Amino acid sequence: MKLPRHSSSANMMVFMLLVVLSVLAAQGAQAQSQKAADMADRLPVRGTEMEVWTGGGANALGSPGVTHGNSQWTVGLRYGWILTDAHGPGFLRGRFEYAVDALPVFMVFQPGGTAYGFGFDPWIMRWNFEAHHRISPYIELGGGGLISTREIPMGESRFNFTPTGAVGVNILRGKYHWSVDFRYLHISDAETTKFNPGTDTFGLRVGWGAFIPSK
Repeated sequence: MKLPRHSSSANMMVFMLLVVLSVLAAQGAQAQSQKAADMADRLPVRGTEMEVWTGGGANALGSPGVTHGNSQWTVGLRYGWILTDAHGPGFLRGRFEYAVDALPVFMVFQPGGTAYGFGFDPWIMRWNFEAHHRISPYIELGGGGLISTREIPMGESRFNFTPTGAVGVNILRGKYHWSVDFRYLHISDAETTKFNPGTDTFGLRVGWGAFIPSK
């Protein structure tokens, strides 16, 4: 039996239609996947942060009125709360985060001997700027206290306050992230003793953690 001539043309049209639909479906899936990836590499609107970090610094700049020749190395754990939605104009747009740090390793290398200590920072305020291409800059201010095995600096106190400030970036990978910042740390007993030169250090800190969205 001989098929009508228009049968092959109809089959070709159906085949071409299937090809076009397949291409459109693939592009749609790719776009959705890219959109999901882009959304994954952003800070959560609200949520929490958990991070482990390490860093060090030295009194390399010779700040006037403080002890010279000191350096420090720390290891710590962070728990933070992202408390706001994004606010602010233009490049200032970002989210406010409040956090606390526990520092089970706090070593200060100084003339007269190394001091070993434990620190706790209950007051940390961070502004996380909006992410662009997986990069979210931040600025941070915080402070707490340090208890050490010997005076810092020698002749001062074994309990000191530790105000700090930092400028850095979060490098986002889904809900996980790396953080890298340049950090200033001041160690002083706030004039609770007569001898109070204090010490300043400037250095780098690197962390790894996760941002967890609120349910």
